[in-house]
Amino acid sequence: MRKTTRLKALLAAPDILVLPGVHDALGCRLAEAAGFAALTAGGYGATATLLGRPDSSQLSLTELSEMYSRFCDASPLPLLADADTGFGNVTNVARAVRLYEKAGVAGLFIEDQVFPKRCGHMAGKAVIPAADWLAKIKAALDARADPDLVIMARTDAIAVNGLDDAIERAQLAREAGADLIFVEAPVDVAAMRRICTEVPGPCLANNVETGLSPLLPAAELQAIGYAAVVFPVAATYAVAHALRELFAVLRTTGTTASFLPRMLEFDEFNALVGLPAQREREAALQAYADALVARRHR
Repeated sequence: MRKTTRLKALLAAPDILVLPGVHDALGCRLAEAAGFAALTAGGYGATATLLGRPDSSQLSLTELSEMYSRFCDASPLPLLADADTGFGNVTNVARAVRLYEKAGVAGLFIEDQVFPKRCGHMAGKAVIPAADWLAKIKAALDARADPDLVIMARTDAIAVNGLDDAIERAQLAREAGADLIFVEAPVDVAAMRRICTEVPGPCLANNVETGLSPLLPAAELQAIGYAAVVFPVAATYAVAHALRELFAVLRTTGTTASFLPRMLEFDEFNALVGLPAQREREAALQAYADALVARRHR
């Protein structure tokens, strides 16, 4: 089954789909090993890890598509990708879809913020007119070669124009054909219930730790009506916390010995990234080649 088809099936399943956020290929392997069925990777973690900068449209289309290509090579799990504002107008959106499809993503989303965008839980956001955003959504739908590629419409209008406008935009996006709807940053459960009740189609929740929305468990979000939930920054925050502590210990003591219980061991890490299987393949290919040469010289 194609990754796109798999993601569509997971979104249509009765149980909510939980997508952990990853910001590197190693995270893809770790999430797969943990037993998740799908992944997401957003611009927040990507900008932090690739540039060490905040999420403010600093990465280009080619930088992001190349990153997603590496992620999709690292794991067979379907991946929901971040296409920001589409990198320009409807023509740019169409090219973004083509490049993301080549990278191997199973879905992507286009948002209605003014470029350069901000993280959805930051202050000072602005949104483009609804019609301009809907044209981008339609451009994305028309550009996909695989009809199962999930196109998600994201609106940040709550913080700018209020909940009513955000819901109306979401309804229009669904009418335009968006497969999945993401109304960003509702501030309470009542708003979440309105979104899931009034938007005709599957909706996605965004769990940003210490962000604007309530941090709810997946089961509660499912009861509210959400089809999927992403945890886009948890891994990035956890890695930053762990590295800050590791570097503090190393700087203070001159050794990492006291940190060993919080680290993977050498052989364990090599197994995680597939070294034993790689060595087996190399040995098998060498044995095949040696046998072929030996037969020729008998």
